[in-house]
Parts: sequence; structure tokens; C-alpha cells
Amino acid sequence: MPDPAVLIFIFTYLGVALGRIPGLMLDRTGIALLGAIAMIVSGAVPLGEAMAAIDLPTIILLYALMVLSAQLRLGGFYTWVIARTTSLLERPRLFLFSSMLTAALLSSLLANDIVCLAFTPVLCGILLQKGLNPLPFLLGLAAASNIGSAATIIGNPQNMLIGQVGRLDFGRFLLWCGPPTLIALAGAYLILCRLYKNIFAASMPPRSMAQTPEWPEFDAWQSAKGLIAVLILVGLFFSPIPRELSAITVAGVLLCSRRMHSRQIMELVDWHLLTLFCSLFIVVHGLSSRNIPGLVMESLASQGLTITNLFALTGISALMSNLVSNVPAAMLLVRFLDPGVPQQWYVLALSSTFAGNLIIIGSIANLIVIEQARKFKIEISFKEHVRAGIPITIFSLLVLVLLLAATGRL
Repeated sequence: MPDPAVLIFIFTYLGVALGRIPGLMLDRTGIALLGAIAMIVSGAVPLGEAMAAIDLPTIILLYALMVLSAQLRLGGFYTWVIARTTSLLERPRLFLFSSMLTAALLSSLLANDIVCLAFTPVLCGILLQKGLNPLPFLLGLAAASNIGSAATIIGNPQNMLIGQVGRLDFGRFLLWCGPPTLIALAGAYLILCRLYKNIFAASMPPRSMAQTPEWPEFDAWQSAKGLIAVLILVGLFFSPIPRELSAITVAGVLLCSRRMHSRQIMELVDWHLLTLFCSLFIVVHGLSSRNIPGLVMESLASQGLTITNLFALTGISALMSNLVSNVPAAMLLVRFLDPGVPQQWYVLALSSTFAGNLIIIGSIANLIVIEQARKFKIEISFKEHVRAGIPITIFSLLVLVLLLAATGRL
């Protein structure tokens, strides 16, 4: 009889990949949570082990960045950033460039999922108001957020996990991953311009702002507080202080406000996302405790595919990221990386993040953009996403492979 842990893992990851279970009103978070519960109730993962399986520093870091993002969102900073670029709407390609660059930069500092959650509704409202075709801009937001997040340890949840487990230096990570990220971002922009060269123009009647949700008005002081907090935090990341302690301390200071109620900030924390990651940690632990990933790696090694070969690691990471999404893929693969070879960790971070652009389920940021856009009756189909995602991902991974070849690290 198959091991219960293996069956639970398979059903959980199939559900996470598909995004639903027929006949049940469950999303990816609900499916992952049920998988974690099943691991505990079945005895595959005892409760004590389940708690220990959750990488608390990663969760704390992600939570703290959500608090910082909430400060900026309530201060109207995100609305202000997009509004400042509305003068470029008459030049759609320049607006696309500006919005992608902004999304990439902010994603490298505040995590891509958070940026997509904050930016998508603002961008949708402005594009609908102007009657512009929203598809290239929303696909550009998702692609740029994914790519830009690859540059830093705090850019996305999988990088946070990789950075924490591998004990990677913030500055060295940025120096290694920054250049290929910039090249990949430029390539993504050019690809979108090429794909949508004839349909940047208006594709629907303009919609008045009264029909779109209201966003917080720009508050210079509250936004400045958030930006100062981000700058302080980045500075602390270059110090020997543990990243999660620096982040949660800065977040705690932001909660001490005389004008902004802590409840408002807490309501903007994405508890569903945090629950998803905690659940996946438990589910992955259930499988790893049976040494199934180890047996799979041994099988691949017998075929000449070892993750010590950075080219093979790139391919394995890209494939797994699109089978089960990049965060679960990173959770599985970090267990086999050598702490003494930081290049392995850098390659996993870049490849899993770049690969997230291939199909919708490759990255949670993609799902956030699509779900948020749907609230505005904007549909981004699987086919439409793949049309842009395939060339963007191929180009991004090619940049990484050429970098490895040029430095003789294949």
C-alpha cells in the first residue's frame, strides 16, 4: 500500500497546480492547508515536527515586508507612483517601460506578490479609464515583478527561503543576480512591445473612475515613513543582524502610529499567502521525511543529471517551477544544495524565478494579477499568458545559461 505521506503530497500538489478541486470551493491556499492537516492527522508528520518544519525566519521576513507594503499602500504611495506616470499614457510603449521598471524595482525590495497585489487594481483602473488595451500592461506587470524580484534575497518568497537556508550575503547575492535580472527585464519589455505592437491602442470604451474602487489619497508623511523604513531595512540587511529580526523590528516601529490604526495595516497583510507557505512547508516535510526527493535525485544522477551541474540545476528548477509553482519547487530543491557553493543557490533563485513567467501557475504573482484583473472584468487567458510567457522565459533562462557559460561554471 502506498505511503500516506506520498499520496497526500501528490494530491496536494496536483490541487495546487490546478488551483481547484472539482466540486469543492477550494483555492490553492485551502488545498495546501488541507494537505498539511492531512499530514498531521494521518500521523505522517507529528504535530511537533509540523511546527518545526515551518521555516519561521522566512515567514517572519515575508510578514514584515507585508507590513511595510501596507504602510505604503495606505499612504497612497502606490497610487501616486502610477498616477505620476499617467502623462505617459499617450505614449503607451513608454508607459509600459515606466510601469515595468517601477514594478521590477519595488519587487526587488518589497516582494513581487505584494507589489502585484497593490499595483494591479490601480493599473486596471487607470487603463480602463483611458480605454487602453490592458493586456500588455498587466502581463508586463506580472513579468517585471517576477524578473525584478530575482535580483535580491527579499524579492520573493523562494529567494527569502534560499537566502535564509543558504545563509547568503545580501550584497553578494545582489551583485551576482542583478546583472542577468536587468538584461532579462529589458528582453521582456522588447518582447511585449513586439507581440502587442499593433494593439496598444484603445480596445474598449473608457470607464469613469466612479466605476472603479477608491484608493487611499497620497499622504506625503505616511508614504515618507514607509520609504524611510524600506531604506533603513535595506541598510540593515548589509549588517550581521539576522534579516528577519531587522525586518520585524522595522515593521513593529511602523505599527506605532498616532494616525494610522494598526488594524488597517493588519487587514492588508496577505494571511492567505502566509498560510499557503506554512502549509507547503509541512507538506514538503512529510514527503522529505520518507526520503522520496532523495531517491528522485539519485535517479536523476544515474542519468547524468546532478544539481551540482548548474546547467542541469537550471533545467530541473525551471521544470519543477512550472509543475508545482516556484515556491514549492525551491522548498524541495534547497535540501540538496551545497552550502559551500553559493553559485548553486544563486542559480536556483534565478532559474525558479525566471521560470515563473512561463505559465500562469509558475508564480503566485501571475495568479494575483489575473485574479485582481478579473474583478475589473479583464480576462487574461492561459493562451494569452503563454503567448508572452514562453518567449520571455526562454530569453531569461538563456541569459542565465550564457552567464554560466561565459564564467565557465556549467
